[in-house]
Order: sequence, then C-alpha cells, then structure tokens
Amino acid sequence: FRKGLGGVISHGRQVMAWIALPDFLRAIEFLLAQPAETATGPFNVCSPNPVTNREFTCALAKALHRPAFFRVPKLALKLAFGQMADETVLADQRAIPQRLLDSGFTFTLPTVETTLSAILNA
Repeated sequence: FRKGLGGVISHGRQVMAWIALPDFLRAIEFLLAQPAETATGPFNVCSPNPVTNREFTCALAKALHRPAFFRVPKLALKLAFGQMADETVLADQRAIPQRLLDSGFTFTLPTVETTLSAILNA
C-alpha cells in the first residue's frame, strides 16, 4: 500500500471484523477488572463498526495518500492458498461486540478511518 500497489481483495464485499490495538488492550484490561460473575463466557473483542474489504482498502489508501486501484482476483487467491482462501480472506466475519458495549466499554478508535489516521499519522 505504501508503494501504491494496494487493492481490493476479490469483489471487496467480504465483511471484516477488526479492532485497533489500543482498544483491544483496553478491552482486555476492562474485562479483567469486571466481577467474575458479570464477565463470564465469550465476548467479541472487535470494533463496533465492521467494514467491507473495499471500505478498509479505501480508508487505508486515503490514510496513506496512495491510490488503491489494483484488485486481487479470487482465482489467484484460490490458486495460491486453496481452500484456506475461502476460509480466511474471502470469508465474511460480521462480529459486533454487543456484550462488551452492554458492559459499559467505550472505544477510543471506533472507526477504521480514525484508527488508520491515528496509527499512520502518529
């Protein structure tokens, strides 16, 4: 991406769950500080704003002030990675951290645009 060679993976509509590292660390600390009876079971530790691969690609290109007009074809990924391509980069993962939000956690970097801007322009 920094060299202007970034692009969308396949059609770009696959949804990605993501989280900024500072929010991830704060979420873990937050959960560890909760009473054991309220913080049991699974919690999705991800941003409350999932994005498509196309949205992520555009946000990253914008934050780096670079173009992102390339596209990685699905066939190339399948040839390179086989079935693993379908299960990873081509798969959807629309996770929402509802239990984390309901517990009172607030994100400092909730959008991919603010996250990439903060990380790349720091």
